[in-house]
Amino acid sequence: MTTPDTDPSLSAWLTEQGDVLRRRRWRGVLWIADDASNAIRKARTWIAAGHWQSPLWIGPELSSPDGAVTWPSGVKRLSASRVRSRLGSEHDLVVFDAVSAGAGFDPDAFGAISGTVLAGGWLVLLTPEHWREPASPDWRADADYRRLAHWPHAVETLSTRYLRRLATQLRRGNELAAWPADAALPIAPAWADAGAPTPSDANRTESEAAGETEAEAAGDCLTSDQAVAVSRLTRMRRRRPVVLVADRGRGKSAAMGIAAARRLRQGEQRLWITASSLVAVDAVFDRLEQLLPGGRREANRFEVVVDGRDCRCEWLTPEQVVPALAATGIDARSPPTLFVDEAASIPAARLMSWLRHFPRIAFATTVHGYEGTGRGFEVRLRDALDRLTPDWRRLQLETPIRWGTEDPLESLTRDLLCLDADIAAPELIAESVFGAACEVPVRYVWLDREALARDDALLRSIFGLLVQAHYRTSPSDLRQLLDGPDLHLLAAFVGDAVGKPQAIGICVVQQEGGFDATLANAIYRGQRRPRGHLLAQSLATHGGFEAAALARWWRVTRIAVHPAARCRGVGASMIERVAAAALARGLDRLGVSFGAEPSLIRFWRRLGFCSLRVGLTREASSGEPAQMMGRGLTPEAGQALARMNDDFVRYLPDLLASELKDIEPCVVVGWLQEGAPPQIPADLCERLGWFAAGGGELALIRPWLRTAWLAWWRRQPSATVVPALDSGWAEDAPEAGMSEAARENLDLTAASHVAAVVAALFQYRDEALSTLGRREGLAVARRLASALLAWHQNHRDPRTP
Repeated sequence: MTTPDTDPSLSAWLTEQGDVLRRRRWRGVLWIADDASNAIRKARTWIAAGHWQSPLWIGPELSSPDGAVTWPSGVKRLSASRVRSRLGSEHDLVVFDAVSAGAGFDPDAFGAISGTVLAGGWLVLLTPEHWREPASPDWRADADYRRLAHWPHAVETLSTRYLRRLATQLRRGNELAAWPADAALPIAPAWADAGAPTPSDANRTESEAAGETEAEAAGDCLTSDQAVAVSRLTRMRRRRPVVLVADRGRGKSAAMGIAAARRLRQGEQRLWITASSLVAVDAVFDRLEQLLPGGRREANRFEVVVDGRDCRCEWLTPEQVVPALAATGIDARSPPTLFVDEAASIPAARLMSWLRHFPRIAFATTVHGYEGTGRGFEVRLRDALDRLTPDWRRLQLETPIRWGTEDPLESLTRDLLCLDADIAAPELIAESVFGAACEVPVRYVWLDREALARDDALLRSIFGLLVQAHYRTSPSDLRQLLDGPDLHLLAAFVGDAVGKPQAIGICVVQQEGGFDATLANAIYRGQRRPRGHLLAQSLATHGGFEAAALARWWRVTRIAVHPAARCRGVGASMIERVAAAALARGLDRLGVSFGAEPSLIRFWRRLGFCSLRVGLTREASSGEPAQMMGRGLTPEAGQALARMNDDFVRYLPDLLASELKDIEPCVVVGWLQEGAPPQIPADLCERLGWFAAGGGELALIRPWLRTAWLAWWRRQPSATVVPALDSGWAEDAPEAGMSEAARENLDLTAASHVAAVVAALFQYRDEALSTLGRREGLAVARRLASALLAWHQNHRDPRTP
């Protein structure tokens, strides 16, 4: 792409450094810190000096003073907000513009696009000149901080701790090239032993390093750990799932493609693969086309004839997977093998549902990535794997394939975005601290975010706690942690065996509400929607409570406890300290919003929170409806929240029969425990007896059964009900109907029974009572009526034990 304006000295510099990158299979990083016009001019010169095949510019459109677009010829441009559309693409040059007017450093976009740079290619980062001067008075929030500036804060008032940390990391980077403002050429990176190949290359021949061997063309694996993974995926047996984790560039998707081809060759006629987008599995289909050249790809499927058999590998959206089991020709008891790519980007509830439905299933996920974190994903899925499929196997791909080991861009991306943030070793906490004869006291500290930004070790340990606790933690969450306005951080520490403090808990609190009367009324009427204030605005606009916008809240946005320190009261202690601090600041209520999940509902209810509102659809981030809960810190606030809870209890049955009809009953039973036991009509026992003896139909007795069951359910202590739900829920999902043992020996507290009753009585899913047909389901309903009748006859006054 050279032009008459090409700088020959820069071209020579690029050729020299490019030879090193290609030899080591590395990707280079160039940092240009200058004023906007000079930075863009240098980037143009850089583009003109090279021979780029697929250059890409990330940033806003560039215009000259007269308004004309002045775009480098042959370079595609993409706004940072649309970077995810390039996933699966490859580029030998990416220019990331964080300096021009309207541009900013988008952490999620940077993390995503860095993985598309080819070995031998470059990422050029443009930043303001003051990033080179820690003490510069010019530090200010960039344009991308608009996403953080919730009411009443303006962008220019926000702190820049995150940006300063980025600049510090860049200044420390020895293996990136830098182009100072007053220099004619970039300063070459300090690559150690630049003439030597990387360790991974030393074990490969030249043709292998270039990807041209006959083995690769035939689909053979490029690394030993990839070969092990392919072997496991190919020989996967029933109820022995595989969890494949890897950093980006390790050939994870390619391994799934090789295994898919081998399974089709070995006789499997149908295989499904799912991911959040079709482009995420392009590498799988690429491998299938290479290894089975007689086949053809059409949109979301690959078809091939093997030994006279029609074989197919098909991509399904996550929403299509379970419904596809009902398709013609599919045996739901022995469905196709399911491969799940980028599993960390898919809600955990959906993954666990697939684990129940598919005897042969494999999950693949990125350990450190913008799609979600593999470690947090494993934390959430591990319990279900251990309980349902204890013979599951975890495999990790360590060796890079798309680039060499010690790749400068990979290292820089990890450092800038804190992608490798981790927690203290579990054994260190479990044995040295809580395993001691005298348990070490926990120390709770409100963190100073200025000090936190300067203490990288502490920052990584705190962010690591958030990563392992939540599978959708993204790079931009670190910026929110450091620079989000009205944010407060409470951390829990213990000293290890040598007295060094170890972070074992973190609670992130966001102040909300406090709108003036005029704005609060506009929010209540749906006329205004200021940025931020999720809980206060939702309760006002959608819940119909104007006072929620007027009140001042502390919303707990994140809470995380080290796995080795859980179930020891650390989380509860943090919430109590948050409550005391809020009250001391004049705030009278706490709130929380999360994806409704049974254990979380129980956790918050134990701490005095009640349900205030539930979303009508599943959240994209969690796959679960959003639930809002609150706790009053004064009698007046408690009464206000009790009124909201009364509304929740009142409208819940109607929602369960309509918008929330498909919500998992294990979530619904937690909601239904809230509220006082219902008033018992005088004829309840008579109606139950009539139905139990064989009279009537379920549709006609359902209101009485609902009332009778609710009166029983809201009288049950958690110690009786929760263990049954925790131990038996997944195995006895309502889709499978009540088990034979439960049908014959009806135990009101059995997990399968509770699930089936909720599904049938409140969500009108009568098939949950029995898969043997309507007659058997009706028989189960009559036994339910008999059991409830016996309970009510022993509790004539339902408000006394």
